[in-house]
Amino acid sequence: MKLRIVAVGHKMPDWINAGFAEYAQRMPREARIDLVEIKPATRSGSGEKLVQQWQVLEAERIRAALPARAFKIVLDERGKSLTTVDLARRIERWKHDAIDVAFVIGGADGTARELQQEADLLWSLSPLTLPHGLCRVMLAEQLYRALSLSAGHPYHRE
Repeated sequence: MKLRIVAVGHKMPDWINAGFAEYAQRMPREARIDLVEIKPATRSGSGEKLVQQWQVLEAERIRAALPARAFKIVLDERGKSLTTVDLARRIERWKHDAIDVAFVIGGADGTARELQQEADLLWSLSPLTLPHGLCRVMLAEQLYRALSLSAGHPYHRE
């Protein structure tokens, strides 16, 4: 099983890079995280039409970075809520079925509706709107936590 995070945004603050790297390096060899950073659309002006144009451009860049046969998960605050135990069970199924998984973290204006509709799962890390860099860290931590839970490691406590 391969895990890929496709995230719009680059030049993250050092604390984001350090937090993400901390959990990424803890991952077991059979479930390494591959992070692909997508350059955001250049933003100038305002208005709904421009936002949609930016989302479409970023969606094209995201699609180009997604593995062809991966289970695609788009993160969005309006998505399905999962517990850590739910995530651990899904990861076990993906490992058992040898399914690669790609997680998408959109840009400042979210992800294009079409990209959300193409996803196999729309997942909410929180109903709050979170900074996109922080989502990277939280996602990496939750993946590590879920894998630790499955392995019987004491990192996760209930």
